[in-house]
Amino acid sequence: MNFQSSRRRGEDGVAMVIDFLLSNARLVLGVGGAALLGIATLAVKRLIERAGRAAEDEKVEQKMAESWEELSLVSASPTLIRKGIEGVVMKHVAKATRQQKDDLCQKAELSSPELQLKPESKSKRLQLCELTLQERLQQYYHTRVALAPCEVQRVQSLALDICMEIQGFLHSSHPDMPLGEMSLGGSLLDDLQVVSADHVSLLVPLQLDASLWRLIPGEETLLTHPLHWMVRRVNLEYFPRGRSYWDRYLVGGYLSAEAVVNMFTKAVMETVNWLSISSTLDCIVRPVLGGPDLKLEIRPDSEEGSECSDQPLFVSMLPILREGDVVLTAQPELTSPWVNAWHLSLYPWETQRLAQLDSANSGCRRHTLKILKAVCRLSPALRPLEAAPLANVILHLSDGESDWSESSLDVRFQQCITELIGHLEQGALRSYFKPAVNLLSGLSEDEVDQMGFMLYCAVSEPEILFI
Repeated sequence: MNFQSSRRRGEDGVAMVIDFLLSNARLVLGVGGAALLGIATLAVKRLIERAGRAAEDEKVEQKMAESWEELSLVSASPTLIRKGIEGVVMKHVAKATRQQKDDLCQKAELSSPELQLKPESKSKRLQLCELTLQERLQQYYHTRVALAPCEVQRVQSLALDICMEIQGFLHSSHPDMPLGEMSLGGSLLDDLQVVSADHVSLLVPLQLDASLWRLIPGEETLLTHPLHWMVRRVNLEYFPRGRSYWDRYLVGGYLSAEAVVNMFTKAVMETVNWLSISSTLDCIVRPVLGGPDLKLEIRPDSEEGSECSDQPLFVSMLPILREGDVVLTAQPELTSPWVNAWHLSLYPWETQRLAQLDSANSGCRRHTLKILKAVCRLSPALRPLEAAPLANVILHLSDGESDWSESSLDVRFQQCITELIGHLEQGALRSYFKPAVNLLSGLSEDEVDQMGFMLYCAVSEPEILFI
């Protein structure tokens, strides 16, 4: 008992040293050096934990000695970190990942009665642990990423019913409101949604008279932000205020996106009889109030819950303006604090460009994007990485790489991981269509450090992204 207590105090002392090193590493070494140090200290912690669980005293002393040797190598100097620690780090990361894979395989064999009864099934299970990266990516895509066609069809049908109900309500309660034909949009319609079919956009196009309104690019406004456009009321001397239906939502001579959203909140979210619609559609439909966006939550009825997934579906009502290939959206959460600003959506351009490149040479860019999106969504450390940065990494990489065939999926996937690490190191990822926009500007330093650490580990052991 005394030995165990003293050993515990020793481990606490090691933990204090490790925490001190990590807290000061980024100031001295930068993001890359801190990532290396983090990996090394993680390996040290794992060795100490394994040493604490060892049964024999000799093994404990040996593993503790190895841990302290590696710790002294890490804390020696940044030069040693750059030159000497990578081999030690990668050795232990690889060893830990292989150990985890072996443990998972052994647990699967012991927990499954079928595997115990069938030796041939046991060999198949072992083969899964020895897949190449190309095979592992394909397996991950079909088991975790891709959506079932029947599920996609069910969600689209339900969202379309909601769309028709809202459109009918607006036409009857506000017949003078100039709106275009509502439609569904977003990743679900473009076959880019992953993991689960749980969100879709309801596009509500506002119709503007071209002689009364002018769309002003963000670079030409006082905001000078490429994605923050404004909509100016023009020709007031010939067509005074009140001529257009949307004049009632003017703020300082510009159509206010925030005022339009507030109008739809009162006209739709707070007015529609959602209980009646729920009974009609055999599901529970309710608005998500209190936020800056227009969102509906749809859940299966309690009686239908056994037949379909309990996963809620979120339908985001999105007022938009179209002029040529420009699509502006009313999203105050993206343009705050500017009440008059409209958000320039780059999603249609990015999606169209990816589709064009893939159709030209039967590429796997969209396939790669979906895998990356699923990896980031299922990993807490990578969750802050949204779809836009991932799509832009692939677009930038496509300028220099022409071979995007399915056989090169593993190579392109690893290149995307390496490119992401480089952008995180620089703290900048330029938009493909608007280079002045930094797609990583919304990330905190802690988020950048966590993502950099995770992706750096994945360079040598991509398997950690699929756990």
